[in-house]
Amino acid sequence: MSQTGGYIFAIIVFVLFSGLFSAIETAYSVASKIRLKNMLNDGNKKAGDVLKILENFDRFLITVLVGNNIVNIGAATLGTLLFTQILGGNGPTVSTIVMTVVVLLFGEITPKSIAKQIPEKFAISTVSFVKFIQVILTPVTWIAQGWQWVVNKFIRFEEDDSDIADELITMVDEAERDGDLEEHESDLISAAIEFNDLEVMDVFTPRVEIIAVDVNDSLDKIEEVYRLNSYSRLPVYEKSIDHIIGVIHEKDFYELVYRNKTSLRKIIKPVVYTSPNTLVSHLLKKLQTNKTHMAVVLDEFGGTDGIITVEDIVEELVGEIWDEHDIVEEFYTKVNDNTYLIKGDAEVDDMFDRFDIEDDDEDEGYISVSGWVIYRLGHIPEVGESFDYKNLHVTVTEADQRTVLQVKVTIMDTQNTDEDE
Repeated sequence: MSQTGGYIFAIIVFVLFSGLFSAIETAYSVASKIRLKNMLNDGNKKAGDVLKILENFDRFLITVLVGNNIVNIGAATLGTLLFTQILGGNGPTVSTIVMTVVVLLFGEITPKSIAKQIPEKFAISTVSFVKFIQVILTPVTWIAQGWQWVVNKFIRFEEDDSDIADELITMVDEAERDGDLEEHESDLISAAIEFNDLEVMDVFTPRVEIIAVDVNDSLDKIEEVYRLNSYSRLPVYEKSIDHIIGVIHEKDFYELVYRNKTSLRKIIKPVVYTSPNTLVSHLLKKLQTNKTHMAVVLDEFGGTDGIITVEDIVEELVGEIWDEHDIVEEFYTKVNDNTYLIKGDAEVDDMFDRFDIEDDDEDEGYISVSGWVIYRLGHIPEVGESFDYKNLHVTVTEADQRTVLQVKVTIMDTQNTDEDE
């Protein structure tokens, strides 16, 4: 083989190794550890070798970068010798142009594009080569890691405080957009991810909406409450709603009536007491342990702030659960494309999601649209009062002395709103 042929052959080999190193870097960087673990569980031992390498990603990255730079420098050097031999004084210039194009196409762009399509398979197929190169370049790796340690001592980096839950939700949203997940599947996964952050105050039924009976009420009166409200369980209080002593079940109540007994206390089941700031996930475990379906939410003074049931908690995961006796309440009535009538007890978070705007005051503690309107106006409003919030014009259409019953929300033109500001 002539000297020129030897240069060409060596350059081809170096470029191929450059492409291999580039592809390995991409494959190991984007490979899914979850998929690799599944492959390992299915008996693929090489997937376990890949995971071990990824446990010390810094060493892997240094090894690949060193190997890639060695072959790239080698290819550039041989290219200069080749083109100088052929073209003389213009050889270095032509070599720079040609080798840059060759390395970019065949040593970077093409192999990285291929590896990105099949990262796990490519990583597994090259794991033996990576382990071999790591052993060969161990001395160089030690030097590089030592230098990295020195740099980290002098340059401090703030730790990333990003929430893993937010990252997971973003991944789920992307999977939905890409068509890998249906909308209901995405909603269920997102709800499960956010479940551990939910507090009782985000879910419970407030005090003013509690349907309860007095322990001294007549059986006829209690039966009327059951008949009018279609609840299977009713909280029982003594003297005041602030002193809920337990809960009665509809089945036990009618059995009591059937046996002509009058002592309501015999069928009262105990309830769990909790605080508004308790995590819903912790409360659910407590309800399961106590084999009860309802908890009383107490305020800071020990009075009743509201109640929460297992159904309330489950609905946070799977959405509203309706049975054949429930009356479906419509919180939103569409007047036209830009105007809606909204009930005051609708969830304010749902309203903001529906209109795709961000609540700047979400930490103020309100849950309902009524609470939000009262906060924005600074008092319990009268019918006709209005205000603007971002691109929404809100008008109170129904109200009483205690709360806002309904508002009219008009979506204003964003461009005009910006000009006014």
